[in-house]
Amino acid sequence: MSVDDAYANLLLPARLRRARLSGPDAGFATELVYGTLRRRGLYDAVIARASGRQLTAIDALALDVLRLGTHQLLGMQTPAHAAVGESVALAKRAGATRASGFINAVLRRVSERSEAEWITQLEQGAVDEHHRVGIAHAHPGWVVRVLHEALAREGRTDELEQVLEADNVPPRVSLVALPGLAAVSEAGEAGSVSPLGAVAPLGDPATISAVAEGRVRVQDEGSQLAALALSRVEPVAAGEHWLDLCAGPGGKAALLAAEAAVAGAHLTANEISPARAGLVSRALAAVAPDVEVRTGDGRDLGTAEPGRYDRVLLDAPCSGLGALRRRPEARWRKQPSDVPELAALQRELLHSALLAVRPGGIVAYVTCSPHPTETTAVVDALLADPPVPVTPLDTREVLERIAVRPLELGELPHGAAQLWPHRHGTDAMFVQLLRRTA
Repeated sequence: MSVDDAYANLLLPARLRRARLSGPDAGFATELVYGTLRRRGLYDAVIARASGRQLTAIDALALDVLRLGTHQLLGMQTPAHAAVGESVALAKRAGATRASGFINAVLRRVSERSEAEWITQLEQGAVDEHHRVGIAHAHPGWVVRVLHEALAREGRTDELEQVLEADNVPPRVSLVALPGLAAVSEAGEAGSVSPLGAVAPLGDPATISAVAEGRVRVQDEGSQLAALALSRVEPVAAGEHWLDLCAGPGGKAALLAAEAAVAGAHLTANEISPARAGLVSRALAAVAPDVEVRTGDGRDLGTAEPGRYDRVLLDAPCSGLGALRRRPEARWRKQPSDVPELAALQRELLHSALLAVRPGGIVAYVTCSPHPTETTAVVDALLADPPVPVTPLDTREVLERIAVRPLELGELPHGAAQLWPHRHGTDAMFVQLLRRTA
């Protein structure tokens, strides 16, 4: 697949509408795209073995066609003659006519084995157990190691393959009914954990009137619980000031703005990127157009406005390893070297958030990642050298109180909460509530 800053979950719906695809055709195209992206690493290994070439020696366009064809053969069980024939025709239409014979030959070799047989063959070259498990479940070995370490914090390493399997199951679209603006019944069937969550009917959620009007939004139930942990941790006093420190693209900001409006509080949304700040403004337009949206570096805000806010959400930039089922290509884009720089940024932002909250106020530190370096290690570092006196709150108890069913959260240091796709049906969100005590 071509490299692009945008993820397929943001690009594909618009492309489907532009092509006027719906029903089975849209479903086929969606599975072809997401399935190929999800298992790209496995398919690349199969293509390299079947072709006898390094991937770098294969034309980029031809490689994309081979990946799509391999998913049809191994992941969709499309008959070989149909998958090979359509792939060759696609190559010609896309301008890779000279590679059509090569594509034909490679895909015919791919079709000689089932996916399970290819995995068995590839596993023989695994460098360690994490690599072997990664081959079987189409995850990079380093991601498998990280997930294993994250589960080890809870004493649940036996759930590793369940997590990997959950990452490979396309999730239904989750919706949030914004408080004071919509009821869950307007969105679809009730969700599994969030009191505001719903599961969208099959098809384009934009066709739901409440979604088109902005009263219902597409949002993972884990993200909903993360925002609600801050707004519902304790009763809201009228006139409170809240801050979303890293608000882009605006999903949690919209939910917090709706919660604030119901409770008589005021929200400020900050975002460092002007383009993403524009997305936040659009996300808030139908909910609370009077919310102040700022463009600025969140690391500076605590010093510029010390002690101004009653509640601060820090949904920190992170690796996104908790959303692999929704952004399947992220597992192949990210590298272990990305994480230390992100963790340093997260520590700086959390430092600023605690300066920005008033004594007695609460900060919610949130990442869409279970990576220990981005979650518990960031909190450990903060508590070891806090900029102000701070006490961690029992976040597990808060989420259990908010959720519509028992979450059975694992035990983490400082009462932190980690959600999991295989256990909760959500993205793997990490949430830690912290109270500034002086």
